[in-house]
Amino acid sequence: MINLRPAAVQELKRLLRAQPGQPPQVRLHLQLGGCLEWTYQLRSADVALESEVMVDCGDLGVLVANPLLPYLQGLTIDFSEDLMGGGFRFVNPQAAQTCGCGNSFSLTAGHLSGDCQTPAADPPRAAIG
Repeated sequence: MINLRPAAVQELKRLLRAQPGQPPQVRLHLQLGGCLEWTYQLRSADVALESEVMVDCGDLGVLVANPLLPYLQGLTIDFSEDLMGGGFRFVNPQAAQTCGCGNSFSLTAGHLSGDCQTPAADPPRAAIG
C-alpha cells in the first residue's frame, strides 16, 4: 500500500494539469544509485506498462513496477514547502537508512557513499517531470 498525503495529491495534480490530455496518474520508480542504494523518481505517465500495477490513491493513480512493490510497502508521500523551496517527502518504513541529501535510501545500514556526510532523519524528496 502506498499512501499519498493530501498536499502531495494537490501538488501532483497541479503538475499534471500542465500536461493536457494526460490521465491523473504518475509513475513511481526506484533507480539504483545516489548516495545510498535507491533514489525515488516520480514521473507523469500516460499508459501503464505490462510490468506495472496501478495503486489506487483516491483521485490519483500511481503506477509501480511489480518487482518494486516490496521496497515501497507502506510508503507515504507528502509535499511541503520550506525556505529552500517545495519538495516531495518520502517516509518509507522499509528504509534502514535515509541520506542527508534527501533523495536516497538504503534497505540495509552502512551503504553511505562519499557524496553525503551523514544519514538524515528527514525523508527523501523528489521532483516530478
